[in-house]
Amino acid sequence: MPSRKSSIKAEQLGLSWDVPGLLVAGVDEAGRGPLAGPVVAAAVILDELRPIKGLADSKVLSARRREELYEEIRARALCCSVGEASVEEIDTLNILQATMLAMRRAVEGLRLLPGKVLVDGNRLPVLRVHAEAIIGGDAKVQAISAASIIAKVTRDRGCQALHERFPLYGFDEHKGYGTRDHLEALRTHGACEAHRRSFAPVRQLLSPAGEVLLPTDVADAAHRMLSR
Repeated sequence: MPSRKSSIKAEQLGLSWDVPGLLVAGVDEAGRGPLAGPVVAAAVILDELRPIKGLADSKVLSARRREELYEEIRARALCCSVGEASVEEIDTLNILQATMLAMRRAVEGLRLLPGKVLVDGNRLPVLRVHAEAIIGGDAKVQAISAASIIAKVTRDRGCQALHERFPLYGFDEHKGYGTRDHLEALRTHGACEAHRRSFAPVRQLLSPAGEVLLPTDVADAAHRMLSR
């Protein structure tokens, strides 16, 4: 007899239901690749009676257009939910499992229970409802497109908040990704508490005891920003 865990996995894969009136939630994430900050997932159930024009994969939209669509999705969708996994959870679980955790939290945070969940990618979080993974779903399924926009805007706003706490790193520009400027800031100032210790460019800057190196200039800048 198969284990409960394997049964859940088999049940979730390969489902394709087209039932009129079935509530379908789209799920996507933002922030798997950056060196800092949480990974953010969103779940969205769209209202068929209030369509939203211009939904697309968040990566192909300008920042301004994402912000516009974010507000429209929030106003027109039946419900939206955001889930996160913290830097500590990323470092403890690994980024894949932390992403699955954020997705599960997003789905469980919906005020309406979906009959089906469509997730961008080829992996599924363990859920209590039927789910299907769709590769490239953020460009194919409007509910997933909407979720990608909500997740991306939410995370970008979080990076702006990180910039205000740690202004020496430029989180408002690179959003935590390993750009040349970000890597240079890491080499110059060390790592701050928002950085993911398990990611190689950050891990190389840790002390042998695993402590984050937070130089005096970074600590002082953070204190000044928090004291305002």
